[in-house]
Amino acid sequence: MATISLCMIVKNEESVLGRCLDSALGVADEIIIADTGSSDATKETAARYTEQIFDVEWKDDFSAARNAAFARASMDYCMWLDADDVIQDSERQKLIKLKEELEPDVLAVMMKYATSFDSAGRPAFLFDRERLVRRDAGLMWEGRVHEVIDVQKGLKGGPGGTAGGRILYSDIRIDHHSVKQTYTKRNLNIYEAMLREGETLDARHQFYYGRELYYHGLDERAVEVFRELLETKEGGAWVENLADACRFCAICLRRLGKERQALDCLFHTFCYGLPRPAVCCEIGSICLDKGRLSEAEYWYRQAMDTPYEAGAGAFVEPQYQREIPALQLTVCLDRQGRYGEAERFNELAGRYQPDSGAVKQNREYFRRIRQKTGENPG
Repeated sequence: MATISLCMIVKNEESVLGRCLDSALGVADEIIIADTGSSDATKETAARYTEQIFDVEWKDDFSAARNAAFARASMDYCMWLDADDVIQDSERQKLIKLKEELEPDVLAVMMKYATSFDSAGRPAFLFDRERLVRRDAGLMWEGRVHEVIDVQKGLKGGPGGTAGGRILYSDIRIDHHSVKQTYTKRNLNIYEAMLREGETLDARHQFYYGRELYYHGLDERAVEVFRELLETKEGGAWVENLADACRFCAICLRRLGKERQALDCLFHTFCYGLPRPAVCCEIGSICLDKGRLSEAEYWYRQAMDTPYEAGAGAFVEPQYQREIPALQLTVCLDRQGRYGEAERFNELAGRYQPDSGAVKQNREYFRRIRQKTGENPG
């Protein structure tokens, strides 16, 4: 059976750390906690699970802290979790089974990472992350923020590590349940500091810097950063980051009142593969705002009919295939006087989101329409 060192970096996580470590019981053969400056009872909480707790000076560098934790590992594989991550019971059993079956040529294991959830508790945003990495591969975390392990490097041999092996894609899912109420400027400030210090952002970090600007409503600067990525760094970027850069750039342009330019950005995503459902919804939204109902209808139907490409590693947002286009089609069809079709899409949205207030309001609206016209849906 393969053995696992769970390596974590923490700071002021007393409210969630126990929940996380409880969920990892039976998975981790050792637990290593790197504390970056807690002032609460985080260390006392960690001490209930492990004696391997040590301090790491925080230097605005997530990779440095994670590498320090990985350096203490002694098992076959290093695994990382954030303190507000949870392994559900069903997934923990899968992980334990994976340990029993994991073959020694597996360099790294990619797992699903769900970072937000809808009102029914289903993942609303998920993607693949490197979750287990063979300790002797010599792979390191890279990036001061939005850090990553480039597992592809291990296929050729990491620095000081073992060449070869393979990457295993697993359907095991780790859930991220943050209790934080605000999105801080920490990551944005790190990127700004990097730039002040003269550091050049590679394509991946150019994307994440733009995304931080987008999250904080700094739309004009975000557009500049995304355009620089698309115009000068496209060759070094992951295709999904390029597609998302187009979408986020379009949203920023739209907020700036530049809808024509926004549409140009959205259509540019077609250079990177099939239309993404979220992009189709954004195009549909622009058309709907302009009263171009048949065009809006087309794009919302396209969103529902376009699957995410299997194995592409995309950021998967199921709501853009389900309740969002269903509700928007309800609006499009209603405005065209196609009440029966509109009501059917509203009921479809209700199956996806049973507690939706919009669905309930629409039901009452269509009830009044039927009373007035004497028509039944369909």
